[in-house]
Amino acid sequence: MANIREVAEKAGVSVATVSRVLNHPETVSSGTKELVRLKMKELEYTPNNLARGLALNKTYSIALLIPNILNPLYPEVAKGVEDVAHSHGYNLLLCNTEENPEKERAYLHLLSNRSVDGCIVTSSLLSYRELMEIQGDALPLALIGRPREAEGVHCVFTDFTEGGYLAVQYLIEQGYTRIAHISGPEKLPESRDKLAGYRKALKQHGLPLEDTLVLEGDNEVEGGYLAAKRFIQAGHLPEAIFAANDLMAMGALDVLKSSGVGVPEEVALVGYDNIRMSSLVEPKLTTIANPVYKMGLIAARLLFDSLNRPQDQFDQEIYLKPKLVVRKSCGHEDRIREIFS
Repeated sequence: MANIREVAEKAGVSVATVSRVLNHPETVSSGTKELVRLKMKELEYTPNNLARGLALNKTYSIALLIPNILNPLYPEVAKGVEDVAHSHGYNLLLCNTEENPEKERAYLHLLSNRSVDGCIVTSSLLSYRELMEIQGDALPLALIGRPREAEGVHCVFTDFTEGGYLAVQYLIEQGYTRIAHISGPEKLPESRDKLAGYRKALKQHGLPLEDTLVLEGDNEVEGGYLAAKRFIQAGHLPEAIFAANDLMAMGALDVLKSSGVGVPEEVALVGYDNIRMSSLVEPKLTTIANPVYKMGLIAARLLFDSLNRPQDQFDQEIYLKPKLVVRKSCGHEDRIREIFS
């Protein structure tokens, strides 16, 4: 296997130039970079990241904390982060917090001990103060989820209250007045935000807020199944159901169909997240698109900006707007919208 001196000789440049291409590519002309990288490929030269890291006090790794590795939403986040990390020559360490603040806290304290060069946290359950204390230990952070109450960290977020509002507003526009909500776990801020959006839409249209129409789920298929089953057993079905994520919407769809309840003929259904499976079930699921791949992509770019140019940085909050994706589960007649959703 070739070494760095052989690469330099083959490219007709100095060893120092090859080193700059590896460690500080922004200081090398594009032509020289292309030439050196071509010779690396020809010679099958693989940089020793451990040695580079020791020399530069870097690990060439970043971490991504996600709350539930089994939820198909989060691999989309990870894909966005990994695409950026790979382009920078970094590895990605994935940490599953299981929606447990203690586990999240333990991971962050472990990672802050220079185990990685930076960290992206999705749907954090920790307080802003705790996150800032951890970042104060020299672990650059970027957050995905909700904006925080003060400055000091990059954040990419969407408005879950607005998303919940859009879902229920659409149902009301279709003529539904008795609308139920299967919420996510109350401990999660986004669950509370979506519930707030649900209530906002009902209140704005003068519709009653019935406590019996709100059931808490667990953000899993089983939670939606059990909640919808309770609506069926109550003997007075709602006209429509807004589920706080697509997994619970699919669980609700399953029990409704198996119980002989037509969707959307008897009960309309809306989910949240627009995961890939939402367009594969029958009927296809109307949902709120949550731009998670793009959120992962942007959060990673912000983190690498902090790592590569810390002296030039100012904290950024990037807002991505939720979007209604209309499909068949609400009984809409605009087939063109479904075809292109």
